[in-house]
Amino acid sequence: MRAYVLTRYGGPAAAELREVPVPTPGPNELRIRVHAAGLNPVDYKTRAGQLRVIRSYPLPIVLGNELAGIVEACGPGVTRFAPGDRVFARVDKDLMGAFAEYACVAESLVAKMPQQLDFAAAAAVPLAGLTALQGLRDELHASPGRRLFIPGGAGGVGTFALQLAKQFGAEVATTASPRGEALVRRLGADVVVDYTKQAFETVLADYDGAFDLVGGDTLTRSFAVVKRGGLVLSIAGVPEPQTALKDLGGRYGLAALFWVASAGLRVRGAFRKVRYRYLFMHPSGADLADLARRIDEGTLEVVIDRVVPFAQIGEAFAHLESGRAKGKVVVRMVD
Repeated sequence: MRAYVLTRYGGPAAAELREVPVPTPGPNELRIRVHAAGLNPVDYKTRAGQLRVIRSYPLPIVLGNELAGIVEACGPGVTRFAPGDRVFARVDKDLMGAFAEYACVAESLVAKMPQQLDFAAAAAVPLAGLTALQGLRDELHASPGRRLFIPGGAGGVGTFALQLAKQFGAEVATTASPRGEALVRRLGADVVVDYTKQAFETVLADYDGAFDLVGGDTLTRSFAVVKRGGLVLSIAGVPEPQTALKDLGGRYGLAALFWVASAGLRVRGAFRKVRYRYLFMHPSGADLADLARRIDEGTLEVVIDRVVPFAQIGEAFAHLESGRAKGKVVVRMVD
């Protein structure tokens, strides 16, 4: 089968399309004929070796973290799915493998695809949708009366986060360029700051929390927007000790490393009496089923920037890395 394989850590040339064996499903696993797979920043960060301190992969390895397709075979112990089911999944972080014509995924990480979506749109949901859902529900506690700042609302995670925050009843502010303003307002943003003309921290204040999707200067400036006792939650900043202890299985050595790496952000937060937290989402078939229900009910829209053939995955990554994508970038394996 064709797969997009990481052969070494580095730039775009470090990964290539090549032929690899079709995987065999183990106990409680499904083999899925992949019809489409979503691209995410974690993919090119993995390729570049930026996440090696957290998770080092044996090379070569098939890249890719989310997919949609049809169940082709079931391993021993599978009870909830059968061949022919249309499914989507955020695959196991330790295994990856979504950028291939076939992938084996644990049953617990899989859900039935939303009936309203085709494979390309379904493949755009798992990683970004789960990140938005878990960040808002479990960390920021989005609910009526809470005011949340979500910079980068036109991006892959942002388009889900804006909608879900509004569904939870929160008031939401975001940043956008003039090109993205109409999109984020349609998705529910109450306040939109044009980041090409204004510094958001000069017009926003006293928010209960910020969900940083951008990192860098945007993250550090977000502390000024959040009131005392609030939380700055990031998926693009530096992991902090709780990341290693809560999200990565109690890795105390890694917690010490993150304590040093995140010191600047934690000091900034302490100065303003604001907590800082880095989020590692966890794959969950149950949470995916929740997202599928929302999509089929018509309350959650999937925003696609572009869908490209699998053979052009290199060009798709170049577009994603340019930072110009509005919504998700997807590769299609089956026409």
